[in-house]
Amino acid sequence: MTNAGDYTYVIHQNAYIKLVLHALNHKTSAVNGVLLGRISGEAVEITDSVPLFHSSQIGLLPPLEIALITIEEYYSSQGLSIVGYFHANELFDDLELGTVARNIADHVYRYFPQAALLLLDNRKLGALRNKKDAAPVMQLYTRDSSKSWKQVESNGPNRLTIKEPSANIVLLDFISSEKWNDVVDFDDHLDDISKDWLNSGLFK
Repeated sequence: MTNAGDYTYVIHQNAYIKLVLHALNHKTSAVNGVLLGRISGEAVEITDSVPLFHSSQIGLLPPLEIALITIEEYYSSQGLSIVGYFHANELFDDLELGTVARNIADHVYRYFPQAALLLLDNRKLGALRNKKDAAPVMQLYTRDSSKSWKQVESNGPNRLTIKEPSANIVLLDFISSEKWNDVVDFDDHLDDISKDWLNSGLFK
């Protein structure tokens, strides 16, 4: 089996923007989400994402298991699997990969050994307004043979890219219109099941 160190990761625009907007919707909380996609040759293609939690439930196993089972059941019919995990820390300048993020990513890894772990980099996000950059505002981690999550250095080969080069321009437009207010996560859905965790109307 090819290990995660040999793969590149391509995230689609809507999957990417949804995760960033989720973090902006809860600026004073840690948030997380899962990445959906499939392997395509030597790349993991991330075609969608689901925002998970923004509250104290973020590290609790029972709501997480309910969310993952529900998400897997829905997306498996489309030929997609959970291929990674997204995390944004509570503090703006915190770029540490904490225990909760590692533990949930380990759970994803058990079922998908090429899993990506994406950590929001608020510094890159903040710099977007001044510097037009097509690169994702996230750090990529993969799990190596020593079973630890290692950051993929940004000065090496570009292993995380956004499929659409203009995604950050679209993201800035959504930020300026405060589109983050429309994002629903699984936390919201568990509180009120009428809320759509798929965010079907977010980009319409």
